[in-house]
Amino acid sequence: MIRRCTDAELDTMLSVINDAATAYKGVIPDDCWKEPYMSQEELEREIADGIVFWGYEEDGRLLGVMGIQARGPVTLFRHAYVRTARRNGGIGTRLLRHLEQLTSKPVLIGTWERATWAVRFYEKNGYRVLSRAETNYLLGKYWNLPELQIITSVVLADPKWDSAGEDFAD
Repeated sequence: MIRRCTDAELDTMLSVINDAATAYKGVIPDDCWKEPYMSQEELEREIADGIVFWGYEEDGRLLGVMGIQARGPVTLFRHAYVRTARRNGGIGTRLLRHLEQLTSKPVLIGTWERATWAVRFYEKNGYRVLSRAETNYLLGKYWNLPELQIITSVVLADPKWDSAGEDFAD
């Protein structure tokens, strides 16, 4: 079942996020890795900044989370994580498809460039990696990230981005 996560579930959401994020250890720049990968304070800041988290629940257990954030003419999908033990079982795809139904705007997704499994996942689901110039511009415009994360990340876009024209790249 996919449902909106509640503030009372912060600990459970953090458990999912930090379990899944172990895949980044040794892959992303050492300066960007920390333990836990996401703190409660950081999660609370992200929610206060407008990210709404949705979760995939099975047998009363939260197995995956993904956030959606409106940013003017675009929608960002943020913080997509599935528990390590349940990866490659369709949970991420179900969450992605659910969030896609919540917006009519072009969708942008940022992820670590060296997280090749994540890039492949989004490409398999119809997203394409944008150029380095467009990635740098968009990460600066719609995300609040440190410079090192910007230069080591990619942005992927759904097909609506391609048909949106130049209006979204201004």
